[in-house]
Amino acid sequence: MGADIWGYPETAAYVPGAELVGFSVEATDGSIGKVDKHTEEVGRSYLVVDTGPWILGHRVLVPAGVVSRIDTVDQVVHLSCTKGEVKDSPPFESGRHEEDLSYLRLIEQYYANRHM
Repeated sequence: MGADIWGYPETAAYVPGAELVGFSVEATDGSIGKVDKHTEEVGRSYLVVDTGPWILGHRVLVPAGVVSRIDTVDQVVHLSCTKGEVKDSPPFESGRHEEDLSYLRLIEQYYANRHM
């Protein structure tokens, strides 16, 4: 898998071991929900975002490479994508997709090619 999309960029100011669960998540054009889970596995770091009332009952997996900045004071994770890009991402099912390599490749391709 492409390591770039699965690692936090330096600009994100991610501190290993930081607890992001509960942080608000902002796309470039507005709020999309809260961090429900995050990993810092080398080569496969990601956030699971609960979209709450925005897309009722929906959760999405967002690779760490899409995080543009983490504001620990206001507890906000900023993404480098739009709400529409998140909404159109492949559907995520907790307990099924976290270890599914074909699903993770699909996510990788989606976010790596979203500007094409």
